Amino acid sequence: MGSDLTRRGFLAVAGTGVAAGATTYWPPAEGAERASRARPLKIVGVCCSLRKGRSTVAAMQVCLDAAKAVDPENIETELIDLAEMKIPASPAAGVDLEPGAADDFPALAPKLSNPNVAGIIVGTPVYFGNMSSLCKAFLERCMAFRKSDFALSNKVAGVLAVGGARNGGQELTIKSVQTALLCQNMIIVGEAKPSCHGGAAVWNNGEKFLNDELNQATATSLGRRVAEVARRVAGVAAP
Repeated sequence: MGSDLTRRGFLAVAGTGVAAGATTYWPPAEGAERASRARPLKIVGVCCSLRKGRSTVAAMQVCLDAAKAVDPENIETELIDLAEMKIPASPAAGVDLEPGAADDFPALAPKLSNPNVAGIIVGTPVYFGNMSSLCKAFLERCMAFRKSDFALSNKVAGVLAVGGARNGGQELTIKSVQTALLCQNMIIVGEAKPSCHGGAAVWNNGEKFLNDELNQATATSLGRRVAEVARRVAGVAAP
């Protein structure tokens, strides 16, 4: 998708789409349970690795599968791989794109602010103890949601980080992404009981890294917790 929008023009375009899909789940309105069951809640996983379909995507799928398993009849999931998109950071800083430059964020924004989306899980690989450059660009572009009356308000957010070592900076990365999501007025959650850590800290220790018991446990726990809280915020009774 080509674009040469200025920052003001971008925010107007993206804000229109964002505002059109904006919702607030909290507190649940009367009849919220019936409405939610008529319209399934969606949990979206946003993968911010520059490598298409690799370990971050695989770990995110575990998260999303666990989220859906909480309430299969009322929860839908979607995985978005940003490696397939162009998400330039410059519009967030008010810097115009070059004429004809691709920018997929304006088309992505309404997907995330859609009323059906009750939870968003952001996944990123770890580079030097922090998030990927693509993840940072994505989070900076999320300024559009703040400009649209905090269109992500009260959506539940979780963070997954994949590192090249067991203790390779995953927790620092999770906290960094969480800080950005807090600025969106989202509801930040970590793993479910009994672990209750900050997020899914995954170790990519080889081709079969998802066979690792701890990797499975942390990704599953995060997905389950995001779904549990999203259902509570939406006022959906226990299945």
